[in-house]
Amino acid sequence: MSTVPAAQDPSPAAPVAVDAMGGDNAPQAIVEGALAAAADGVSVILVGRRERIEPLVAGRAGAAAVEIVDAAEVIGAGDEPVSSVRAHPEASMVVAARLVREGRAGAAFSAGNTGAFVAAAVLQIHRMCGVLRPAICTVLPAVPRPVLLLDAGANAEVRPEHLRQFAIMGQALARELLGVARPTVGLLSIGEEPTKGTSLVIEAHRLLADDRSLTFAGNVEGRDLLMHKVDVVVTDGFTGNVALKTAEGAGSAVFATLRSAVGGSLRSKVGGLLLRRDLRAVRAALDPEEYGGQHLLGMARPVVIGHGSSGARGAENAVRFAARAAAGTLLAQIEADLGVTRSPAAD
Repeated sequence: MSTVPAAQDPSPAAPVAVDAMGGDNAPQAIVEGALAAAADGVSVILVGRRERIEPLVAGRAGAAAVEIVDAAEVIGAGDEPVSSVRAHPEASMVVAARLVREGRAGAAFSAGNTGAFVAAAVLQIHRMCGVLRPAICTVLPAVPRPVLLLDAGANAEVRPEHLRQFAIMGQALARELLGVARPTVGLLSIGEEPTKGTSLVIEAHRLLADDRSLTFAGNVEGRDLLMHKVDVVVTDGFTGNVALKTAEGAGSAVFATLRSAVGGSLRSKVGGLLLRRDLRAVRAALDPEEYGGQHLLGMARPVVIGHGSSGARGAENAVRFAARAAAGTLLAQIEADLGVTRSPAAD
């Protein structure tokens, strides 16, 4: 049984607690992004080494809406997640999660060690009662509109009931974020037939098909992910993370090939100039910094995980993403759809 107290209700205007030290480009890019969001009215608490943060904030637009909370320790990208969180209670991402638990912040964001931030969130903020596992939900840039994929890395091994809950939480986020009134859900597998896949996938297919609260479209394959066959795709965290990284790599490879082709003959250069606006629009749609972060769904308060390579734009969008979740109805929708309450589980 955990002795960590329940997360307190934040004030209506509670800020976003930002781990300023997490990520490849921290603290510079994270602070710049947070300041940009603050300049537009988002209240922010920057958590990390004060001596490194203060010079980046001083005199900048948005500084008046930013508070700094000192945290001397930092969990590195290569550190073991759970043991690091337990060994370093004053690490920046742990302190950020604790501010949410105490009600001083309404949401937490970090672009640092994903496993450690998930562990910090679970230990400090806790899951909603009844939620078996939290899931990382990422936005895939599909055509003609984005697709939500979960789990993108929180749970390497799952049970069929976990996937059913992922589907329910994912459809709630699709309504809130994508504005889809009745999102369709697909189960990632190696074939469309209900009998295809592992025993886990086959049993999960049965559970999803039997759940009347879901608009279940059946199995989807990897080639369907970016073609918007469904609004929400559910899978285990191992498969989901591989699929996500594959999609990101494919997008980078396509644009590298296009740049090479456009830089060839005079004809291709002229064609590139004519298509420049369209290509920029496509690149923006495929840019992981467009949304900036991934929701850790199933938590008692909003938790947003940033890409490790987040730049200032990605950090800004992630902070906005977190603030929107804290002020919106997402958690209430998940509670209603799952039939659970937000008070944290004793685990």
